[in-house]
Amino acid sequence: MYLDPNRWKPRIHRRRSPVLLIMLSVLLMGLFYLAAQHTDVVRNPLATPTPTPTATRSASSYLNSAEALYRAGKIKAAIAAYRQVALQEPDSVVAYTWLARLLVLEGNTKGAVDAARQAVTLAPENADVVATLAMALDWDGHYDEAMNKALQAINLDSNSALAHAYLAEIYADEGNARRALEEAKQAIQFDERSPLIWRNYGYVLERQGKYKEAISAYKQALSLYPNFAFVYMAMGRNQLALGDTAAAVDAFQHAHAIDPESPQPYDAIGWAYVMGDDYQRGIVELRKAIEIDPNYVLAYKHLGSAYYIHRNYEGAIPVFEKAVNLGIKSEEVYYELGLSYIYIGKCNQGLPWLKKALDVNPRSQPALAGLKLCPGK
Repeated sequence: MYLDPNRWKPRIHRRRSPVLLIMLSVLLMGLFYLAAQHTDVVRNPLATPTPTPTATRSASSYLNSAEALYRAGKIKAAIAAYRQVALQEPDSVVAYTWLARLLVLEGNTKGAVDAARQAVTLAPENADVVATLAMALDWDGHYDEAMNKALQAINLDSNSALAHAYLAEIYADEGNARRALEEAKQAIQFDERSPLIWRNYGYVLERQGKYKEAISAYKQALSLYPNFAFVYMAMGRNQLALGDTAAAVDAFQHAHAIDPESPQPYDAIGWAYVMGDDYQRGIVELRKAIEIDPNYVLAYKHLGSAYYIHRNYEGAIPVFEKAVNLGIKSEEVYYELGLSYIYIGKCNQGLPWLKKALDVNPRSQPALAGLKLCPGK
């Protein structure tokens, strides 16, 4: 083997300059100091990097978002934002009060009562807060307690426009038209810039069958708050009562444009078409409501009635039974379900539903007539 003689020559060791060694030492000391003071800059390359912490979103940020979402008519999203505020600040009266008001609009009246009670616990002397509990109780069917809370709110502050407005709504639900109208007008005198108060005034008029006047009140509410989908729904309902199906559907479509995630506009549009004898189109719209929310019980009630009206009893039965399973308690649903069974020759299955209708209303004429169709049963 050939060996390169130059390969095995010993290396010549040169003496390093002491100045260079001192400079290197100073540089190393500086690096160690930098590493100690700025561990986020100079890291051990073998250590697992620590993730950069993400700032937690503040309650005030969620509160601002909730208010903006409400103004935009995005009720579901606003509810979610207010829930976050309440989660981060359990003593937030504003969050619980607005949760109660918005949950009512979504049909979650029990949740609204719970939120309103929490708000009252935090602010028992606040008239508007106590009035909100009165409103939630009214919508949940607890009329006596609702009345007591509304009167309590007015005792706390006789100038509370909301207290008078909610009291007007309770009087309307109790059938006291005169007092309802007096309180509604009183509320407007105290605050004519509130869309909630104009909405309640419209409701009082609607309950009295003054549909044109109610529509005017609802329009006033919309002029103050254009994204109030719930008011568009109310306005459409009154237009439907006047027989103006086209105007009603237009109002419901406005509501859908504002809140496309809600099943209520599709349900209302579908029922409007059914009432106008446009059966097939109504069915399509009602099914859209159920697609958006498979647990929206009112859509099942209307869809079942649509099938029933057009004598599709086989189609009506499972839809009505779904409505019952979802918790609906309705004389109409009971007797239409019972009659649907009877009309296809199944008296044994139909009679129990007719009897449930009679439990609700012992004078229910359709149920009484249905009993005669199954003699000896």
